[in-house]
Amino acid sequence: MSGGGGRGDDDAPVGRTRVGVNRYTNLVPFRSTHDWTRVLVCLSAHQRTTPLEALERLSVVGDTVATDLTAAHESIRGAVVLATCNRFEAYFDLADNPDDASPLPAMDAAMERLAELSALPFRDVRETVEFAHGNHVARHLFSVASGLDSVAVGEDEIAGQVRRALDAARREGVTTAPLEHLFQRATETSRAVKNSTKLGESGRSLVRLAVELAGSRLGSWEEARVLLVGTGRYAAASLAALRDVGAVDIRVHSRSGRDRFAKREHLTTVSADAFAAEAARADVIVTCTTTTDTFALDLESHGAARAAVSTPQLIIDLGMPRNVDPGLRSFPDIELLDLDTIRVHAPIDEFATIGEARLIVQTAAQRHAMARRVHEVAPAVVQMRAHVHAVLDREIERARSRGAGAETEAALRHFSGALLHGLISQGHTLAAAGSGSQWTSAVDIVFPPADGDEDGDRG
Repeated sequence: MSGGGGRGDDDAPVGRTRVGVNRYTNLVPFRSTHDWTRVLVCLSAHQRTTPLEALERLSVVGDTVATDLTAAHESIRGAVVLATCNRFEAYFDLADNPDDASPLPAMDAAMERLAELSALPFRDVRETVEFAHGNHVARHLFSVASGLDSVAVGEDEIAGQVRRALDAARREGVTTAPLEHLFQRATETSRAVKNSTKLGESGRSLVRLAVELAGSRLGSWEEARVLLVGTGRYAAASLAALRDVGAVDIRVHSRSGRDRFAKREHLTTVSADAFAAEAARADVIVTCTTTTDTFALDLESHGAARAAVSTPQLIIDLGMPRNVDPGLRSFPDIELLDLDTIRVHAPIDEFATIGEARLIVQTAAQRHAMARRVHEVAPAVVQMRAHVHAVLDREIERARSRGAGAETEAALRHFSGALLHGLISQGHTLAAAGSGSQWTSAVDIVFPPADGDEDGDRG
């Protein structure tokens, strides 16, 4: 379960802007002389800028919406959706038309589709979603995957969520090579941050932060009667956090009726018939269920069940959408910790450690950008090789017809290889520095495509 926040002043969203009216500025992607280019774009809604109610609507959409978003506009070649309890992000690979280099139409279409799926007004989506494009997409995702954009900075769970988002897009068949590379580098960067900084030593997560906050409000975890609502991945993370702080009396309720989790973890199962009474008696309730058709704890039913109970109760709602009716806060003996409350009380982490982690992320993003730039000149490299090799083959054939031997052929091949090596090295160097388009233009002029090789086939 991932959060957002915990950002220092030095973490301003460079290259990112809120997507509102007149907020798409300088969003023209890299262009070359080829008749199409590719650009990466990210739409991000998170707890710092998006109301919890809107995040709840977006979380219902889920990470299987990538297919719908890919079909929203003809220029969208692929999409990966990362949906967690504190963020909803969609990463796009766009192929832009030379007559319309702006990503505006595609992003407007994607936001319209998101508005339909989440039942949110389009204006609300547009005004709360942040926009990153080009090389800034990598820096943003690498920060997210490393836990630097989470409520619990350095949290463990987000890296797994990033991997699962890519896996889901693969299953739907909507990934592309640029998105694959981006998400794979994000996972590698996350490992580098964990292995090279103290963030990897803390075992942080939003669940553990919630349990720590609850501990200050509870006398003793060892004596507490705990009810866990949910049996998925977040329930497993919650159970581990509860056991780490000493909780022993833990019961579990599955709204879908599953009992495999309870049996595997040797927990007492609470049936649907016994749930109301057990929920009334529990000292602590932790909810993290993905069954969202109704509240797991609603004002009327839980209030009635608690009528004869006078002991205080602490409820930790980790669900997105929320599992617990916020109206339960009106009961004087009930304290509710939900995602908003947890975010407000998130601790400020060590600035030195975070700064070290951000440097790793920045370096990784720069390397990714260089690799992308070099990759963008690859079609021109292929074109140049084909031209030189065609000339070489003709010259070797001519030399043979004049009686030249193997020594002459070897000399010609060595010369062409040395020539290509120098030109390609120069192209890679210029591409890494951001000047690959000029080198590509020169290749188009000096080394024209071989017969039958059209520009449109070189992507």
